[in-house]
Amino acid sequence: MVQQARREATPGSEVDDIFLQRWSTRAFSPDPLTQSEIDTLFEAARWAPSSNNSQPWRFLYATDGPERELFNSLLRPGNQKWATSAPLLVIVVAAKGNDEGRVFRTNQFDTGAAWMSIAIQAAKMGLFTHAMGGIEIDEIHDKLDLPRDRYDVIAGIAVGRRGDPSGLDEDLQQRESPSGRKSLSEVAEKWAQG
Repeated sequence: MVQQARREATPGSEVDDIFLQRWSTRAFSPDPLTQSEIDTLFEAARWAPSSNNSQPWRFLYATDGPERELFNSLLRPGNQKWATSAPLLVIVVAAKGNDEGRVFRTNQFDTGAAWMSIAIQAAKMGLFTHAMGGIEIDEIHDKLDLPRDRYDVIAGIAVGRRGDPSGLDEDLQQRESPSGRKSLSEVAEKWAQG
Protein backbone atom coordinates (compact mmCIF):
# COMPACT_ATOMS: atom_id res chain seq x y z
CA MET A 1 0.00 0.00 0.00
CA VAL A 2 1.18 3.49 -0.83
CA GLN A 3 1.92 5.58 2.23
CA GLN A 4 0.19 8.91 2.13
CA ALA A 5 0.33 11.99 4.29
CA ARG A 6 -3.07 12.49 5.88
CA ARG A 7 -4.21 16.03 5.15
CA GLU A 8 -6.39 17.58 7.75
CA ALA A 9 -9.29 19.87 6.94
CA THR A 10 -8.39 23.18 8.55
CA PRO A 11 -10.98 25.96 8.50
CA GLY A 12 -10.10 29.64 8.20
CA SER A 13 -13.11 30.60 10.34
CA GLU A 14 -15.30 28.78 12.82
CA VAL A 15 -17.58 26.24 11.12
CA ASP A 16 -19.50 23.19 12.27
CA ASP A 17 -17.36 20.03 12.32
CA ILE A 18 -19.72 18.23 9.93
CA PHE A 19 -18.39 20.38 7.07
CA LEU A 20 -14.86 19.27 7.86
CA GLN A 21 -15.78 15.61 8.32
CA ARG A 22 -17.40 15.44 4.86
CA TRP A 23 -14.95 14.58 2.11
CA SER A 24 -15.04 12.55 -1.08
CA THR A 25 -13.43 9.16 -0.69
CA ARG A 26 -12.88 6.81 -3.61
CA ALA A 27 -12.35 3.78 -1.36
CA PHE A 28 -15.80 2.33 -0.78
CA SER A 29 -16.77 -0.82 1.06
CA PRO A 30 -19.25 -2.91 -0.97
CA ASP A 31 -21.30 -3.53 2.20
CA PRO A 32 -24.91 -2.69 1.26
CA LEU A 33 -26.87 0.18 2.70
CA THR A 34 -30.27 -0.51 4.20
CA GLN A 35 -33.34 0.89 2.49
CA SER A 36 -33.89 2.96 5.62
CA GLU A 37 -30.42 4.54 5.22
CA ILE A 38 -31.10 5.25 1.56
CA ASP A 39 -34.49 6.77 2.36
CA THR A 40 -32.92 9.01 5.02
CA LEU A 41 -30.43 10.41 2.50
CA PHE A 42 -33.16 11.29 0.02
CA GLU A 43 -35.40 12.65 2.77
CA ALA A 44 -32.64 15.15 3.58
CA ALA A 45 -32.60 16.20 -0.08
CA ARG A 46 -36.37 16.55 -0.08
CA TRP A 47 -36.10 19.38 2.46
CA ALA A 48 -33.52 21.41 0.55
CA PRO A 49 -34.48 24.97 -0.42
CA SER A 50 -35.47 25.81 -3.99
CA SER A 51 -36.71 28.82 -5.92
CA ASN A 52 -40.50 29.08 -5.57
CA ASN A 53 -40.40 25.65 -3.92
CA SER A 54 -39.99 24.11 -7.40
CA GLN A 55 -37.90 21.16 -6.11
CA PRO A 56 -36.52 20.38 -9.58
CA TRP A 57 -34.13 17.64 -8.47
CA ARG A 58 -34.55 13.97 -9.28
CA PHE A 59 -32.27 11.32 -7.85
CA LEU A 60 -32.36 8.07 -9.82
CA TYR A 61 -30.53 5.26 -8.07
CA ALA A 62 -29.50 1.64 -8.29
CA THR A 63 -28.02 -0.75 -5.76
CA ASP A 64 -27.75 -4.14 -7.47
CA GLY A 65 -28.87 -6.37 -10.32
CA PRO A 66 -29.20 -5.37 -13.96
CA GLU A 67 -30.18 -1.82 -12.99
CA ARG A 68 -26.89 -1.39 -11.18
CA GLU A 69 -24.94 -2.83 -14.12
CA LEU A 70 -26.63 -0.24 -16.33
CA PHE A 71 -25.79 2.59 -13.91
CA ASN A 72 -22.16 1.41 -13.70
CA SER A 73 -21.96 1.61 -17.51
CA LEU A 74 -23.08 5.25 -17.40
CA LEU A 75 -19.85 6.27 -15.64
CA ARG A 76 -16.75 7.22 -17.58
CA PRO A 77 -13.96 4.61 -17.35
CA GLY A 78 -11.89 6.55 -14.79
CA ASN A 79 -14.81 6.57 -12.37
CA GLN A 80 -15.78 2.96 -13.11
CA LYS A 81 -12.43 1.92 -11.56
CA TRP A 82 -13.59 2.84 -8.07
CA ALA A 83 -17.25 3.99 -7.99
CA THR A 84 -18.61 0.55 -8.90
CA SER A 85 -17.54 -0.63 -5.43
CA ALA A 86 -19.96 1.75 -3.71
CA PRO A 87 -23.23 0.06 -2.74
CA LEU A 88 -25.36 2.98 -3.96
CA LEU A 89 -24.97 4.79 -7.27
CA VAL A 90 -27.10 7.84 -8.00
CA ILE A 91 -27.69 9.80 -11.19
CA VAL A 92 -28.69 13.41 -10.48
CA VAL A 93 -30.95 15.26 -12.90
CA ALA A 94 -32.79 18.57 -12.74
CA ALA A 95 -36.14 19.32 -14.32
CA LYS A 96 -35.95 22.34 -16.64
CA GLY A 97 -39.55 23.33 -15.93
CA ASN A 98 -43.00 22.05 -15.08
CA ASP A 99 -45.90 20.70 -17.13
CA GLU A 100 -47.55 24.14 -17.20
CA GLY A 101 -44.60 25.58 -19.13
CA ARG A 102 -42.90 27.38 -16.25
CA VAL A 103 -39.11 27.42 -16.70
CA PHE A 104 -36.99 26.70 -13.63
CA ARG A 105 -34.13 29.15 -14.20
CA THR A 106 -32.32 28.03 -11.02
CA ASN A 107 -32.87 24.29 -11.49
CA GLN A 108 -29.18 23.37 -11.32
CA PHE A 109 -28.49 25.71 -8.39
CA ASP A 110 -31.42 24.24 -6.46
CA THR A 111 -30.37 20.69 -7.31
CA GLY A 112 -26.91 21.49 -5.94
CA ALA A 113 -28.51 22.43 -2.63
CA ALA A 114 -30.32 19.09 -2.54
CA TRP A 115 -27.08 17.22 -3.32
CA MET A 116 -25.32 19.04 -0.47
CA SER A 117 -28.15 17.98 1.84
CA ILE A 118 -27.42 14.36 0.90
CA ALA A 119 -23.68 14.85 1.45
CA ILE A 120 -24.14 16.37 4.91
CA GLN A 121 -26.77 13.79 5.97
CA ALA A 122 -24.44 11.01 4.82
CA ALA A 123 -21.56 12.46 6.86
CA LYS A 124 -23.82 12.61 9.93
CA MET A 125 -24.60 8.90 9.37
CA GLY A 126 -20.92 7.94 9.06
CA LEU A 127 -21.29 7.43 5.30
CA PHE A 128 -19.26 8.91 2.46
CA THR A 129 -20.35 10.45 -0.82
CA HIS A 130 -18.41 11.27 -3.94
CA ALA A 131 -20.02 13.34 -6.68
CA MET A 132 -18.78 12.79 -10.23
CA GLY A 133 -18.94 14.90 -13.35
CA GLY A 134 -17.37 12.03 -15.32
CA ILE A 135 -20.60 10.48 -16.55
CA GLU A 136 -21.98 9.67 -19.99
CA ILE A 137 -24.62 12.38 -20.35
CA ASP A 138 -26.00 11.37 -23.76
CA GLU A 139 -26.25 7.73 -22.72
CA ILE A 140 -28.00 8.72 -19.49
CA HIS A 141 -30.62 10.66 -21.45
CA ASP A 142 -31.12 7.75 -23.84
CA LYS A 143 -30.91 4.74 -21.52
CA LEU A 144 -32.87 6.26 -18.64
CA ASP A 145 -35.48 7.77 -20.98
CA LEU A 146 -34.89 11.38 -19.89
CA PRO A 147 -36.01 13.81 -22.60
CA ARG A 148 -33.30 16.41 -23.29
CA ASP A 149 -35.84 19.21 -23.47
CA ARG A 150 -37.15 18.40 -19.98
CA TYR A 151 -34.08 17.42 -17.92
CA ASP A 152 -30.49 18.49 -17.36
CA VAL A 153 -28.22 15.62 -16.37
CA ILE A 154 -26.03 17.02 -13.59
CA ALA A 155 -23.79 14.37 -11.98
CA GLY A 156 -23.37 10.92 -10.55
CA ILE A 157 -22.93 10.19 -6.84
CA ALA A 158 -21.32 7.14 -5.22
CA VAL A 159 -22.45 6.51 -1.63
CA GLY A 160 -21.36 4.03 1.02
CA ARG A 161 -19.08 3.25 3.91
CA ARG A 162 -15.37 3.85 3.59
CA GLY A 163 -13.41 0.86 2.38
CA ASP A 164 -9.74 -0.10 2.26
CA PRO A 165 -7.77 2.37 0.09
CA SER A 166 -5.21 -0.34 -0.76
CA GLY A 167 -7.70 -1.66 -3.32
CA LEU A 168 -7.40 1.55 -5.34
CA ASP A 169 -4.89 2.24 -8.10
CA GLU A 170 -1.69 3.75 -6.71
CA ASP A 171 -2.41 7.23 -8.09
CA LEU A 172 -5.84 7.22 -6.42
CA GLN A 173 -4.42 6.01 -3.11
CA GLN A 174 -2.29 9.16 -3.00
CA ARG A 175 -5.42 11.31 -3.31
CA GLU A 176 -7.33 9.49 -0.57
CA SER A 177 -7.68 12.31 1.97
CA PRO A 178 -9.55 15.61 2.26
CA SER A 179 -8.65 18.14 -0.40
CA GLY A 180 -7.43 21.64 0.36
CA ARG A 181 -9.60 24.66 -0.22
CA LYS A 182 -9.13 28.13 -1.66
CA SER A 183 -8.77 30.88 0.92
CA LEU A 184 -11.92 32.57 2.17
CA SER A 185 -10.89 35.79 0.44
CA GLU A 186 -10.82 33.95 -2.90
CA VAL A 187 -14.42 32.75 -2.62
CA ALA A 188 -16.15 35.59 -0.74
CA GLU A 189 -15.45 39.27 -1.30
CA LYS A 190 -17.26 42.21 0.19
CA TRP A 191 -18.27 44.22 -2.84
CA ALA A 192 -17.44 47.89 -2.93
CA GLN A 193 -18.21 50.21 -5.81
CA GLY A 194 -15.21 51.84 -7.45
